[in-house]
Amino acid sequence: RISWISDIIVVVSPENIETMKTIIEKYGHKKVTVVEGGVTRHRSIFNGLKVFAENEFSSHLLQKPEVVIIHDAVRPFVEEDIVSKVVMAAKEHGAAGAIRPLVSTVIASAADGCLDHSLERARYRASEMPQAFLFDIIYEAYQQCTDYDLDYGTECLHLALKYCKTNAKLVEETADLWKVTYKRDLYAAESIIKDNLSQQVCVITNLKETLAQVGFLLPESLKSQIKVEAISISLRKNDTRLQNIISGQCYNFVSVNEKRCAIQETQELVDMLEKSNIPLLYPVVLILVYLDISENNSFSIGMEDLTTIKKFAREAKKKNILVYGLLIQYK
Repeated sequence: RISWISDIIVVVSPENIETMKTIIEKYGHKKVTVVEGGVTRHRSIFNGLKVFAENEFSSHLLQKPEVVIIHDAVRPFVEEDIVSKVVMAAKEHGAAGAIRPLVSTVIASAADGCLDHSLERARYRASEMPQAFLFDIIYEAYQQCTDYDLDYGTECLHLALKYCKTNAKLVEETADLWKVTYKRDLYAAESIIKDNLSQQVCVITNLKETLAQVGFLLPESLKSQIKVEAISISLRKNDTRLQNIISGQCYNFVSVNEKRCAIQETQELVDMLEKSNIPLLYPVVLILVYLDISENNSFSIGMEDLTTIKKFAREAKKKNILVYGLLIQYK
């Protein structure tokens, strides 16, 4: 998704390595190397860093980066902007990390379970991910770590300060970096993904008058609820407007056609979507609307068309493109 990141190291528990490799193969990820994790957070991160410096964890060494970004899977909604900010800060200061204001006061309890003291909330921040480091700094810090650090530590920025005397630059960020911790957070994460993917739809019709009218009425009825792009083109042509919409991360398409089945034209669209690589991140929804305006339309012909679309949809699903067929018959 972020073109300037050269390699992605995914550190996973031993029992999940094969599952992760299956996911990487299924979605065609080219930059990803899977590494077996350790029993603690710091041991896992250290294993990931070793891919650039030691042969133990990879069949071949990857080219050592100037800057390495450390992130965790429980913060899935990181934007390129914050990644870029921490990287640029790390290049200047040696280390950098995202932070957020505390939303609750932190207190310490005494041995008897009563309040010992509380922290002044305005002076403190919550440490978040992503964090970025000059590779040589963070790798040297991990090489000097004690077993206690590796087993009980949690803060990477502290290791850079403790062992390399590198004061990290702290980058303020928004509430979008919240952490998926409890089961209820999974439902919130799913809701955010669905909301983000349903912000825009592209309605495609060909240039014929009847379809152009539908291509006008459908966006008019939708635009009060969602951003709509409506274009009338021939899918056989390499239309730059459609390419721009696809490259703009649109995940929902409605293609209206009066040609029975129109699989060849649809294949052109599926090929464009696949080449754009946007289905690698999230499923793309493609709704095929067959508008039957013939005088002698029959239900059996319609069902034959939908059966063809169903077969086509099974193949498209392998590319993470969800195809649905809708038949509208009228006189």
